[in-house]
Amino acid sequence: MASVHESLYFNPMMTNGVVHANVFGIKDWVTPYKIAVLVLLNEMGRTGEAAVSLMERRRLNQLLLPLLQGPDITLTKLYKLIEESCPQLANSVQIRIKLMAEGELKDMEQFFDDLSDSFSGTEPEVHKTSVVGLFLRHMILAYSKLSFSQVFKLYTALQQYFQNGEKKTVEDADMELTGREEGERKMEKEELDVSIREEEVSCSGPLSQKQAEFFLSQQLSRRGAPECHRPSAPLEVHTARCEGHYLSYLNNLRVQDVFSSTHSLLHYFDRLILTGAESKSNGEEGYGRSLRYAALNLAALHCRFGHYQQAELALQEAIRIAQESNDHVCLQHCLSWLYVLGQKRSDSYVLLEHSVKKAVHFGLPYLASLGIQSLVQQRAFAGKTANKLMDALKDSDLLHWKHSLSELIDISIAQKTAIWRLYGRSTMALQQAQMLLSMNSLESVNAGVQQNNTESFAVALCHLAELHAEQGCFAAASEVLKHLKERFPPNSQHAQLWMLCDQKIQFDRAMHDGKYHLADSLVTGITALHSTEGVYRKAVVLQAQNQMTEAHKLLQKLLIHCQKIRNTEMVISVLLSVAELYWRSSSPTIALPVLLQALALSKEYRLQYLASETVLNLAFAQLILGIPEQALSLLHMAIEPILADGAVLDKGRAMFLVAKCQVASAASYDPPNKAEALEAAIENLNEAKNYFAKVDCKERIRDVVYFQARLYHTLGKTQERNRCAMLFRQLHQELPSHGVPLINHL
Repeated sequence: MASVHESLYFNPMMTNGVVHANVFGIKDWVTPYKIAVLVLLNEMGRTGEAAVSLMERRRLNQLLLPLLQGPDITLTKLYKLIEESCPQLANSVQIRIKLMAEGELKDMEQFFDDLSDSFSGTEPEVHKTSVVGLFLRHMILAYSKLSFSQVFKLYTALQQYFQNGEKKTVEDADMELTGREEGERKMEKEELDVSIREEEVSCSGPLSQKQAEFFLSQQLSRRGAPECHRPSAPLEVHTARCEGHYLSYLNNLRVQDVFSSTHSLLHYFDRLILTGAESKSNGEEGYGRSLRYAALNLAALHCRFGHYQQAELALQEAIRIAQESNDHVCLQHCLSWLYVLGQKRSDSYVLLEHSVKKAVHFGLPYLASLGIQSLVQQRAFAGKTANKLMDALKDSDLLHWKHSLSELIDISIAQKTAIWRLYGRSTMALQQAQMLLSMNSLESVNAGVQQNNTESFAVALCHLAELHAEQGCFAAASEVLKHLKERFPPNSQHAQLWMLCDQKIQFDRAMHDGKYHLADSLVTGITALHSTEGVYRKAVVLQAQNQMTEAHKLLQKLLIHCQKIRNTEMVISVLLSVAELYWRSSSPTIALPVLLQALALSKEYRLQYLASETVLNLAFAQLILGIPEQALSLLHMAIEPILADGAVLDKGRAMFLVAKCQVASAASYDPPNKAEALEAAIENLNEAKNYFAKVDCKERIRDVVYFQARLYHTLGKTQERNRCAMLFRQLHQELPSHGVPLINHL
């Protein structure tokens, strides 16, 4: 089930999901790159509408915003961007810059004097309050404040900027002459590595305030994308600023780097206190605010990496400082993390309910919604009815849409997917997972960045892969897993989700195909990702290999462990495996109490699909005990949910069992009714065989064709009997029997 505690990290640059990357005191100044942009704007104003087509002007307008907001780039790259939008204008800009750089200082001064004319007249070329107008006014003001020596240094930097661009253009031309392939490789390397060095030479200082804010907000939006494992070069310029350290902390946290993330987090709050940014905005309270949120983030960091004792100590410190300062918002965050640290306790729901009420009281919709999500998750495991849980999630969704909490909308849908899957409603789970994917596909993607690389998205995709695999659509499941691997690389935060999903699907396929040695080799990987699941799968392999004593010991240990940690779903699965072990050991009477215990737990916790599977096993036990009529009546109770929402393998098992019960019941019929019952059983066997073929379960297909051959022989259909017998022989040679009677295999 989707976890919700990921969203509890307090981000000083976010308030209810809104980014505030501010607090930079750097003013705008003139650089050679910005002079080039000013030349572009001036040429756009001078060029008439007839000279530039509508599509070219539209492309230029789309290009302007990233040029104004982004960091300085090389002149060659700027020419290339302009040329892609409007080749004619790129040539004009290149000529103007060349004349200015190769001319005299007065040419640059005259250029800035002429910029003011853009605002003159009854219909000015640029409005003062527009984005371009504000940029022009800032540049004119910054230039007018420069001293003569600073103007001379700026002109020298412009000449150097132009010369670097010309040198790069010549090198590119030489590369085209020497060889296209070698040139392409060199271009790629230079664009990735050398461009930063050229920017350092050509730019006269660090990023301005607007550029830094734009960069930080861009990095925050990209931190979920797989290509952004580490901050790019401009962040190194701003590591002296506290926001840069916090962004570094988020990036290091995402790639599971404990040391670097702790280092960046501590540096963020150290510099926040030393620079006095908090005390300037919040008075005397600012110092204490930084300390308590530093302790809170440190607790969250330790909790992420499983250092629960250190997390509890840091949380106690945060609570103490918050209580002294009477900071209710910080206390609510602390209360939420107290639940996360103590959610294994039986009374944790009391703490959670109190947290939700307090969050609503203090007007914290983000925390209130997270509390409701956690409460729903807890009550789902406690066996509450689905309609009550969905009502609670509906109330939570109202908060999400009202306050535009898009991240929590995704979590809510992932929770619904997991709840429907837990209750055995695969169709509803599939619908919810596809709803989440369709919502994400409708969202705009900026700058080629993949959004929504969150835990909820990974959970939904994993459910989707498992649901397709259960229906025998292994190609579709592989495509989903391939997408997961691309979106969540192995070293990323949520990669373990798809790794476990992939291992489980491979394990199931190996078991279906009778390749127990391959399944056994996969157990190690599953255990590394999920110890409980790994032990259960090991027991399943041992049972399939007829190592009953070892399997029984392992299952008993696992049963005690799962009962201790209250993992009811796994308890029921273990009980079903224990029951199967008993009847495969020719002790069906011992299996009945175990199955009844599993059925009682399934009913109590409303796990409908596991309840249906338990009834299926009870019917099989009754068939072994010689009461097929009662087994058939039990099957009619369980078969509908299995055929509606069950896996293809379980559908095949159910139809195979129906056929067995029909054959066993027909033993006392008169010849005409017996023949009719056997014909019906053969039809059910054909349906079961089709189901088994979808998942390539050769061992069970072998059992079906053996049974069909016996029935055809009884009915005197020699040709059909021989065909089934030949198929059985081929499968039997490929999959040798382990000595288990066919009637004792469900």
